Amino acid sequence: MTQDSGQDSGRPTPVGDDPDVVYAWAPAEPGKRKRHLGWWIATPVAAALVAVGAASLLLIAPGTAVAGVSVGGMTAGAAAQAIQEQLARTTIEVAGPNGNVSLTGADLGATVDAEALAAAAYSTHPMWKVDAWFSEAKDAEVVLNPATAETALRTVAPSLFVDPHNATVTYDAHSSRYVVTPAVPGRSADLSTVTAAVQQAFVTRTRPQGVLVKGVVVQAATTTDAAEQTAKTLNKVLATGGFYVGSERTVPVPRATMASWLTLTTNVDGKISIAADAAKIQALVPGLKARIDQKVADGIAIADSGGAILRVEKPTQDARTLGDTSHVAAAFAAQLAKGDGAYELPVAVVKGKTTKIVRQLEVDLSEQRLYLRQDGKVVDSWLISSGHDITPTYTGHYRVYVHLPLQTMRGLNVDGTKYATPDVPWIMYFNGGEGFHGVYWHNNWGHKMSHGCVGMPIPLAKYLYDWSPDNIEVWVHD
Repeated sequence: MTQDSGQDSGRPTPVGDDPDVVYAWAPAEPGKRKRHLGWWIATPVAAALVAVGAASLLLIAPGTAVAGVSVGGMTAGAAAQAIQEQLARTTIEVAGPNGNVSLTGADLGATVDAEALAAAAYSTHPMWKVDAWFSEAKDAEVVLNPATAETALRTVAPSLFVDPHNATVTYDAHSSRYVVTPAVPGRSADLSTVTAAVQQAFVTRTRPQGVLVKGVVVQAATTTDAAEQTAKTLNKVLATGGFYVGSERTVPVPRATMASWLTLTTNVDGKISIAADAAKIQALVPGLKARIDQKVADGIAIADSGGAILRVEKPTQDARTLGDTSHVAAAFAAQLAKGDGAYELPVAVVKGKTTKIVRQLEVDLSEQRLYLRQDGKVVDSWLISSGHDITPTYTGHYRVYVHLPLQTMRGLNVDGTKYATPDVPWIMYFNGGEGFHGVYWHNNWGHKMSHGCVGMPIPLAKYLYDWSPDNIEVWVHD
């Protein structure tokens, strides 16, 4: 038997060289596909395990609680929300005049730092940290919002609340001063007991009954001391207020006018603020030039031999020219708001000159004569009567230390008896009880007649009194 050429003959085909061993022909079966069931099963499981692992990095461990609020299995954000929501639902029973009244944490404005607490819970007890599971509960400090709590408690115990009255500062036209009305304290609720009750209820999940709210004194936001300090500042403004050239208050502003410029306001914290109306200040500005501008005028002053001025005979006047005033009103208003009423104007100044005249008195006992010297020259002279030899006028250099227009002069006579001479006029003392004065009881000029004083006719004493300033130099010699 020979092998077919490969064309299908429909007959059995021998295998190898043995013609008796044959297989019946049949179409070849398709090869079996290898199934990978393990991949299809393992992929979702692996994904789930990855998701669980990732979640464990974000979630708080099971069994974790904050102030009794279970936060296990939550993210920090969800935990913070759960803590605050539980606090908002927490309820206490507050004793009122008509029985207990229920108030929730939300009613009282109760808060905890939920975000910080949740973050701490996650940080200390993350889910991936198995040994941190089922930890002890952490406490949380409850805080009440004072304004919210007061509003709620006013409905429960209104008699506890008396509003305080701030101290006030007002201008009194009668005294031309700012005066203070003292603060009056009020009363409010002591929140410490209420806070403690909310804290207990929040942590223990109980509802405290008959919580008593106590009253507490509430000071006014604006205290009397603060108001008095403001009044002190304002009264200084009134006393010194005006437009200045250097240190001179050249244009004073009347107290009532200054007060009309000022407005006082009190903010919610009780602070008193000062404001000034620039428009009202501006009304005075156009008239300043006529009161500020002036021409120079030289002056005259009496001085001693050292140049110290003893008395001004003719005042020296500086030349002054007012500068730009366009900003004055606004700048002065800003200054007044700070409690300073002395506004220095922009002024150009040219100094005037002061001529000094040196005046001195000389008493020549040997001549019994007084000399009036000016700049070293004798400008007048007349006879006097000095002290007796027994009660002499002492020689030396002195200064007149006081002027008295009239006095009763008292002393001792040589024999020890007392004397009293009434109505001695135009006295200028220069050495203890020795002085120049007018004499009405004798006219024996040029002779020693007194108890030590230098006497002269009354008209000349008056002239000397007016001519000689205090501290004029006196030289008495033989």
